[in-house]
Amino acid sequence: MATYLHNILPSKVINFSSPTTALYQKVPSYSHLKVFGCLCFPHNSPPTHKLLPRSTPCVFLGYPSHHRGYICYDFSHKRFIISRHVIFDENVFPYATSQVSPNSTPETPNSTPKTPNSSFSTSPFYQFYQPHGNSTSEQPNTPIPNPLSHPLPLSCLSPLQHLIYPKLNLVLILHPLSITLSLQNRHLPRSLRHPMTTRSQNGIHKPNPKYACLSTSSTISPLPKSHIHALRDPNWHNAMVDEFDALIKNDTWELVPRPLDVNIIRCMWIFTHKLKSNGSLERYKARLSQQVGVDCTDMFSPVVKPAIIRMVLSLALSKKWDVHQLDVNNAFLHGTLQETVYIHQPPGFRDDNFLNHVCRLKRSLYGLKQAPRAWYQRFAAFITSIASQIINHGSDIAYLLLYVDDIILTVSTDLLRRNIILKLGGEFAMKDLGQLNYFLGISVCRNTSGLFLSQEKYAREILIRANMVSANSTKTPVDTKSKLSAASGLPVSDPTLYRSLAGALQYLTFTRPDISYVVQQVCLFMHDPRKEHMHALRRILQYVKGTLSFGLQITPSDVSSLIAYTDADWGGCPDTRRSTSGYCVFLGDNLISWSSKDNLQFQDQAPKLNTGVLQMSYPKHVGYETFFLNLSVLFRKQLFAIYLSGNPVQHQCTKHVEIDIHFVREKVAKGQVRVLHVPTRFQYADIFTKGLPKVLFDDFRSSLRIRKSPALTTGD
Repeated sequence: MATYLHNILPSKVINFSSPTTALYQKVPSYSHLKVFGCLCFPHNSPPTHKLLPRSTPCVFLGYPSHHRGYICYDFSHKRFIISRHVIFDENVFPYATSQVSPNSTPETPNSTPKTPNSSFSTSPFYQFYQPHGNSTSEQPNTPIPNPLSHPLPLSCLSPLQHLIYPKLNLVLILHPLSITLSLQNRHLPRSLRHPMTTRSQNGIHKPNPKYACLSTSSTISPLPKSHIHALRDPNWHNAMVDEFDALIKNDTWELVPRPLDVNIIRCMWIFTHKLKSNGSLERYKARLSQQVGVDCTDMFSPVVKPAIIRMVLSLALSKKWDVHQLDVNNAFLHGTLQETVYIHQPPGFRDDNFLNHVCRLKRSLYGLKQAPRAWYQRFAAFITSIASQIINHGSDIAYLLLYVDDIILTVSTDLLRRNIILKLGGEFAMKDLGQLNYFLGISVCRNTSGLFLSQEKYAREILIRANMVSANSTKTPVDTKSKLSAASGLPVSDPTLYRSLAGALQYLTFTRPDISYVVQQVCLFMHDPRKEHMHALRRILQYVKGTLSFGLQITPSDVSSLIAYTDADWGGCPDTRRSTSGYCVFLGDNLISWSSKDNLQFQDQAPKLNTGVLQMSYPKHVGYETFFLNLSVLFRKQLFAIYLSGNPVQHQCTKHVEIDIHFVREKVAKGQVRVLHVPTRFQYADIFTKGLPKVLFDDFRSSLRIRKSPALTTGD
């Protein structure tokens, strides 16, 4: 049993992985583990009479090596039983003490064990366990000691409680906590009822296997089911106290008498483990949240776009600026509410002097629908007041990017950076996390070539969720010979799993533009996924498994011009005959933005399609020119779109083209944009519009700066 546990438990020697995971590439399950030596009741075969017992008390001894089930020792018949159907009571240990009474007489070696009950020998649910290959009839002269032949003295059981079952000749050792509940609440058979509590009633739950790799010992407290269970655990209790102290410190509410005819919102505690980039536990996190959102109007809260993040990282790397990460503690509690909202006092933290009072919120609270917007308005107002969104005084400049409560800050000088952090820290509870290394689930590693953005940990979690850790890998994510259709094949058995995996892959495209096209394709069928769609989704996962260490490389570049490639297929959708449009935008040599999507409008003519793609791609990156005033270049494969952007030729075919093309034409006329032709061999946007053969796919993937993780620099 010890060897078995060593093989499935994490080890520091292999980076907190288990030998089983290292050998089979599969995370072992811990749900079947039980406490050694506890009381158990293996299920008997259906008895000949309904009044006969359906189980017999045993002691749990371990797991068989060649069978599925549990090894149980039946001390009443002196035999070992292997059974799959066992009920465990992990609070009761018949062998809890090794002390014996001095007056007890040990069993003689010639004593003969009792004959097993015939009803057990024919049970199809379990079998007798015979160590060393000995049969039941060939017992050695020195049988296994009978624990019941040595009655335990009551004095040795203190301070534990003891219970004696006369009919079973069994002494149970119980902790004092186990006898606090009444006998009427027990669900054991009538003959076995005694003052004992279960683990669930004490708030004790088995560890979640999801977090089994975080520690080599059972020191991580599992997620509690309620605030009552959380208050009994010191780790979660401290997290709740920290959150409550933050609420009081920020003057989040004031206690007022309960008003009449006013909706009082209930609140609840939400618990989670906050993990580090390597998957280890950072801290226990408790949040007070409302249950239902009411009394709110505006809820939208803007966040920074991923393309802006990549663009600023490219700029900072080229300028050799440090990139710091800031974290706002209890960000939503800093927002000021415009509405009048009442909530009940937090569960577990009610004021004994004002039990009938309620909390009138003065600040936003987690779970309020308007909380993100209230926080953003408070932060934006303060940033505007100190003019630190873009500070430009001579040669000094700073970029501050906000995504909810996570901040990226890059500044041209250390003095300006310290001043900004000092001002922010004076207004909000904030932590400077140092150099950017883990942001929004994305690992940012500095290497000899620049910055490497990777989501390897997130991709591995998707594979585990899909049970494809040990699946074979593929060279490309999409089959070039087939097109997905809405009515092809039978419906999948688990649509929820399909939607979950497809949505997870969407976020993976943050650093993996090579799968953008096929992920966009499988997401079109979330409403009614078919087996063919699931097959395409699993192929993506197989490709991800073979390229787990791949990510987006950002390198220093002296070129600050924007270069975009745009393209579209011609009626590629077999159901609607609409086209798939795609583009990618480079800042110098670094890819900062890309897209793959179906056209919203039906394009019945080539001019409409080509000019539509052109006007779609340019406005997407025209906002980037506020950072860079250099000339933008648009590469197109279709010559018609190039001519049309400069001159209104073929007027009879373009009369109904949307007027957005005139916006692009105006930019061309002013010399701010050039539209050039690019051969198919170098049209990188093709990877966002169709499946490509392996050679061309690998070439385009490399051109997009999607690389395998390089070696880290010293000190990272």
